[in-house]
Amino acid sequence: MTAETDYPVEPPLIDLPIKTASRGFYDGFSREVTIPSKIIVSLLIMWAIFFPVSASETLTAANSSIIATFSGWYVYLVAFLMLVCFVLAIVPQSGSLRIGNPGEKPEFGRFSWFAMLFGAGIGIGMLTYSTGEPMAHFANNPDIIRGTIEAQTAEAIRPAYVYTFLHWGFAAWGTYALVGLAIGYVAYRRDLPLTIRSALAPLFGLRLSGGWGHVVDIVAVVATILGVAVTMGLGVEQFVAGLARLGLGDWLLDPDGSSSALAVIVALFVLVGASTLSALSGVGRGIKWLSNLNMGLSFALLALFLVAGSGLYGLKLLGVGVWDYVRTLVPNSLTLFRGGGEFGDALVQWQLDWSVFYWAWWIAFAPFVGMFIARISRGRTIREYVLGVILVPSLMCFAWMTIVGGTAIDLELSGAAQGSILDAGISDQLFATLAVLLDPAVASVVSGLVVLLLMTYLITSADSAILIVNTINGAGESEGERRHHILFWGAALAFVVGSMLILGGIDAIRITMIIGALPFSFVVAIMGVAILKAVAYDLRRKHHGVPTTAQACNEIAAGK
Repeated sequence: MTAETDYPVEPPLIDLPIKTASRGFYDGFSREVTIPSKIIVSLLIMWAIFFPVSASETLTAANSSIIATFSGWYVYLVAFLMLVCFVLAIVPQSGSLRIGNPGEKPEFGRFSWFAMLFGAGIGIGMLTYSTGEPMAHFANNPDIIRGTIEAQTAEAIRPAYVYTFLHWGFAAWGTYALVGLAIGYVAYRRDLPLTIRSALAPLFGLRLSGGWGHVVDIVAVVATILGVAVTMGLGVEQFVAGLARLGLGDWLLDPDGSSSALAVIVALFVLVGASTLSALSGVGRGIKWLSNLNMGLSFALLALFLVAGSGLYGLKLLGVGVWDYVRTLVPNSLTLFRGGGEFGDALVQWQLDWSVFYWAWWIAFAPFVGMFIARISRGRTIREYVLGVILVPSLMCFAWMTIVGGTAIDLELSGAAQGSILDAGISDQLFATLAVLLDPAVASVVSGLVVLLLMTYLITSADSAILIVNTINGAGESEGERRHHILFWGAALAFVVGSMLILGGIDAIRITMIIGALPFSFVVAIMGVAILKAVAYDLRRKHHGVPTTAQACNEIAAGK
C-alpha cells in the first residue's frame, strides 16, 4: 500500500516481521522464543527430578492459591470464548467472511476436514474418559451432593450426562475454535505468520514483532508442553493398565494399582521415541498415516460397543443428553459455586476437581489444537468454521460418552458388573467394561486393539505437539531442518511426563498444567477481543471499499 492513499479506515496490518537466526544451531528459529522456552521447561524438569519434595509442596501450595483466586476467571473466560464464537458465526455479515481471500476454496474436503478435527483433540481423552467420566458423575455430581438424587441409581444417569457433556462439549471446542480462528483469520487474510502472537496483531500491531510478541509465544510453548503432558500422562497410565490386563507381568503396576516407575519409563521410551521418529518424518508421512489408522480403529471400537454393548440404550442416552445439555448450557456455563452452608464446600471442591481442571486443560491444549485447526481450515467461512469445529466434534464426543459409557453404566445397573467397573481406576475402567461385556478370549483381543489405538493416539499427539512447538519457535514456519530441536522437545516431553508421573502421579501433572495454563488464559482472553476487532474493522473496511486482505493491498500497491 502507498502511504499517500487516503482511506476512512486504515487497511489491515499485512506484515509482522519476526527476527530469526540465519545460520547456526538456531537457523530459521527465533532465538528469543526458543532459548527461553527450552530453559523454562528444562528448569521445571530438573526441579521435579532433583528437588521432588520442594517441587511437590510448592506446586501444591501454588495450585491451591491459583484455584481459589482464579476459578471464577476460568469459568467466565470459557463462557466468553463460546459467546464470541457463536456471535461471529450467527451474525450474517461476519459469518460470511472467509478465512482466506474472498472466493478462495477450502484446502480440504469436508470429510477429510472432519476426520482431522476428530483426531485433533478427542483421541486419548475419549479412551480414558468415555467410560471414566460418566461413571464418576454417576457416583458423584452436584445433584447427588445436594441430596436430591441417590448415587449410582437410574435417577443419577441424566445429571451425570449433563455434566459430562458440559465438560466435553461446546466449552472445549469453543476454546479451540476461538484460538484457531484468531490465528487463521489474520494468517490467511493478512499473510501474518502462523503463530500465536499474530492473533493479537489487530490490537497491538507491530509492537508484537519485539519483546511482547516473544513473551506471548514463550507462554504458548510452555502451555502446550504442559497441556500435552496431561494428555500423555493419562494415556500412559491407561496404556500400562491395558498391558497389565493383557497379562504382561506384575511389574507394570504398584500395589495401589498405579503404574510402576519402570512401566512409566519403558512406556515413555517406546511412545515418545516413536513419536519423535514420526515427527522427523513430517506431516505428510508419519502423522498422516497414523491419523488414518486412528480413525479406522476408533470407529471399529465404537461399532463394537454399538453392536455388542448397550447400543440402543446409548443412543437413547445421546438424544436425552443432548436435549438436557442444550437446555442447561447457559446456567451451567455461568455457575460458580460458593463455599459455606450445608453443601457449599463440597460443591466448590467438585467444581475445582472437574470443571475448573477441564477449563485449564482446554486452555493449555488450545495453542496446539488451535494452530492445528487453523492450518487445516483455510478457505472456509467463519460460519462454516465455527459450526464445524464446535458442533461436529462435540457430537462425536457425546456419542462416545453415551455408547461406551452407557454400556458401562448399564452393566452396573443390571448387576452384571457387580461393581467391578465402578471399583476400577479411571485408567482401567474401559478394560474392566470389556472384561464384563465379552468372553475372556475376545476381551483380550479387543483390549489389545485398545492398547494399539492408545499407542497410535499417544504418538500422534506427541509428534503433532512437537511440530507445533517448532512452528511457534520458527516464527510460523513449519518447514526446514529441525531434527535437533525435534529431538530436544521429544526428550523434554518424556521427562516432564515421566518425572511428574513417577514422583507425584497424574495429580502432579494436573497441578503443573493448571499453573502453566494461567498465563496463557490471559492471552486467550485478549485473542477473543482481537478477533472481534479484526472482524468488525474488516466489515467497516468492506463498507467503505477499503482492502481487507494482503492480496488486495498488494494488488493496489502494484497499481492493478
